[in-house]
Amino acid sequence: MSDELDDNFPLPGDGLDLPDLGTDLGNLPAPPVPAPAVSGPRPSLAPLADVPVTVEAVLGSCSLTVDELLALRAGSVIDVDRRVGEPIDLVVGGRLLARGELVLIDGALGLTVTELVRREEA
Repeated sequence: MSDELDDNFPLPGDGLDLPDLGTDLGNLPAPPVPAPAVSGPRPSLAPLADVPVTVEAVLGSCSLTVDELLALRAGSVIDVDRRVGEPIDLVVGGRLLARGELVLIDGALGLTVTELVRREEA
């Protein structure tokens, strides 16, 4: 077997028009610039407009044993972890979305939103 290369044997890259690296590299084309992040208007949420979600106004919470729960009757008082005047949590789909104040509107309870909660705070 000979240690010489056969000039007829194709090598990887044969036929490619590659620059001669022994010449001035200033003539090489600039490397490609990555495309900028797509910015612009957000997609419309209109297709989701009719999707129902569960919205809860959480006045407070507490822990009860099963015995305490079974002992509840009309007129029983449950002590929750909130005090009068503290904000009410507005929970949408299980996630805290906002806080607000309980209000009375035409004899019905409502919630005035006073603070939107950032995802990091929830």
